[in-house]
Amino acid sequence: MALSDPIADMLTRIRNASANGAERVDCRNSRVCRGIAAALEHEGYITSSEVLAGEQFGGLGVLRVTLKYGPFGEKLFHKLKRASKPGCRVYTKVKDLPRPLAGLGVAILTTPVGVLSDRQCREKNVGGELICTVE
Repeated sequence: MALSDPIADMLTRIRNASANGAERVDCRNSRVCRGIAAALEHEGYITSSEVLAGEQFGGLGVLRVTLKYGPFGEKLFHKLKRASKPGCRVYTKVKDLPRPLAGLGVAILTTPVGVLSDRQCREKNVGGELICTVE
């Protein structure tokens, strides 16, 4: 089955796994999905991400994301919202970067430097396509 938006599929899988209290979730492996997982790991929303390779996973492999919860099992994020979609791309300059939850959340962007969080974009002074926001 062809998948038209693998980024939205990854975000939905993470959102559903968090709602169910799952320890980990398997997503499709791609460069952008690995970058999103790395940005979420850098900001402290997930514990780790690793690529499981092999023929049993369909050639490209599977990106296994280990979710992170609070000390009493509470969720670390309440909204994981896709901003830029295949039909309507959203681009932003570094001075216009959103601040989800007044700086407590994080926005993830794909830039010429790579997939970065909004804090990293401000440090490196780059803008790009707004992929999603985490609140």
